[in-house]
Amino acid sequence: MDVSTLLNTGSSNAAKTSDAAKKAQENQDRFLTLLVAQMKNQDPMNPMENAQLTSQIAQIQTVTGIDQLNTSIEKMGAQFSQNASMQGVAMIGRDVTLSGNRMQMGNDGAVGTFSLSGAADNVTVEVTTAAGTVIDTVQLGAATSGRHSFSWTREGYSPDQELHFRVKATRGATAVASETFSRDRVVAVNTDGAKLGFVLASGNTTTFDDILSVD
Repeated sequence: MDVSTLLNTGSSNAAKTSDAAKKAQENQDRFLTLLVAQMKNQDPMNPMENAQLTSQIAQIQTVTGIDQLNTSIEKMGAQFSQNASMQGVAMIGRDVTLSGNRMQMGNDGAVGTFSLSGAADNVTVEVTTAAGTVIDTVQLGAATSGRHSFSWTREGYSPDQELHFRVKATRGATAVASETFSRDRVVAVNTDGAKLGFVLASGNTTTFDDILSVD
């Protein structure tokens, strides 16, 4: 993460506020100059009515108020962005669950997570390469509905290798629907895009919207 972006936020906001205030003052001065010139050159036989003068003053007050409102909204947006960035830093080192079927590789083995729509008599997990070739089968036996995790020894496979899995679950002769999840670890925060991004140990990048749970 570019820390200088966070450090420069305060000075940048102050500069924007100063520019907005200067612009609002310039608009007001320009209006008053025009108003005075109009009053000096008005027809003595048909002077400006009080209602008309009040209306024009209200117009400049409205413009000034809009400028001030825009400035306040910009300050709120900048503060929200800064707070989100600081919250993102706290995610570094945390494990997250995402949609997908990629296994989380570690020094002690690999981990996969899935959920079942109902209870199953038999659950089988097939560990595959990124291309879909089955390299091992894990028999998990019976399982209840809900989310489950399993571990795999990954003997002969590097922690850097990309491996996936798929689940086959049955209850009697009936298939039980399953959903697979990818587990990964946040290693860095990316603030370059429109949304706060999280760099994962797998090399992928995700956002808050795609994270299903945090461990």
